[in-house]
Amino acid sequence: MSTLTSAQPQRGTRDDTTPPSIGTPRGRIVSGPLALVFLTESCVLTSFYLLLSVTPMYAAAVGAGSTGAGLVTGVLLLGTVAAELAAPILMRRYGYWAMLLTGTVLLGVPALALLAGDSLTVIVTVSIVRGFGFGLCTVMTGALTAALLPPERRGEGLGLFGIVATAPGIIALPAGVWLADHVGMATVVGLTAATALVPLVVFPWLSGGADRRPAQAARADNQKTDGLLDGLRQAGQLRPFLIFATSTVAAGVVVSFLPLAAGVSGNVAAAGLLAQALTATIGRWWAGRRGDRSGHARLLVPALAIASAGMVTMIWLASPAAVIAGMCLFGMGFGICQNATFALMINRMPLSGVGTASALWNLAYDAGYGAGPALFGLVVNHTGYPAAFALTAVLMLAAVPVARRERAAARGTAARPAGFHRAGPGDE
Repeated sequence: MSTLTSAQPQRGTRDDTTPPSIGTPRGRIVSGPLALVFLTESCVLTSFYLLLSVTPMYAAAVGAGSTGAGLVTGVLLLGTVAAELAAPILMRRYGYWAMLLTGTVLLGVPALALLAGDSLTVIVTVSIVRGFGFGLCTVMTGALTAALLPPERRGEGLGLFGIVATAPGIIALPAGVWLADHVGMATVVGLTAATALVPLVVFPWLSGGADRRPAQAARADNQKTDGLLDGLRQAGQLRPFLIFATSTVAAGVVVSFLPLAAGVSGNVAAAGLLAQALTATIGRWWAGRRGDRSGHARLLVPALAIASAGMVTMIWLASPAAVIAGMCLFGMGFGICQNATFALMINRMPLSGVGTASALWNLAYDAGYGAGPALFGLVVNHTGYPAAFALTAVLMLAAVPVARRERAAARGTAARPAGFHRAGPGDE
């Protein structure tokens, strides 16, 4: 029997659209192992963002030009996607914690090679290996977070996870560029390696011995891994995957093209991106709390509508107020969509399948984030920026019928498959 079989309604479980009954016990969100996951996520993203803009600059500085700079970012994403495709098999064979810590090593240690050589070959090799390590980490942290949270507060916990994941991008991305310009490349590389390896130091104190729990659940079910494509076809994963991928297309467009849009100053673009990041964090946290009470599928249509309204507002690019307001709306809708789709995909998997759900969600993120700017770049030359932003809003609205079907389907699907449980401290 496949790990990824569809979740059927079970006696005693609740539908996603049905709020929990009054008096339902609410477990504690943050345990020792989950604190380690949150710390690891923060360190991993800090390490990732410190070099994200610096390595293309470094490639250009050593004579590779803009082509080399683009290649560095491209292979980083290639490594990330390769890890997401391989993650379900690796995590079932070696365990979640082992793969998480392997990812931190692959993210941190190869960066030191940048101090030993300044050729494009070295930079590209480091980038693809770090991309693979980063992909492993993002899948494992998402899966472990879902597995370690009490089911009745899973959405809220995923919202908290979103807050943890946001701060590094706001701080480390500009810090890496500033440090490279004012202190030197060696300092950035040293910090990149050190922050990635922090979880290795604290692991013995915080891990709590929870490593084998998801793998043992899979063995107890006598299940095998069939891969991401099988996971996408089963267990109600396809609709949330498509809805989230649609929203990440718009997110990639915003990050890549807002600073380039005619009529938008550098200060306004920076303020807009900051507003988008902050409101997305608020949206993720709110969606987690709301979704636990009223159902995550209920949030998808409002999320797409709010995000689309934000993109439509971008047609007034000459108005700083309109740009900031549009980014606030888009960020709020995108954050709600992030948390709601992740919670739906996780809740529909058995405990042994949370890694596959996490890998699928991260794949939707990266695929949309990469495809969005590529498509927008082709369109904007013919339409101009205001019309291209409006078309991006239309693309998100096209997903509303899918979101409506998702809400209808959620009424007949149990939010938590049989056997998906939160293991206690003694579970090995």
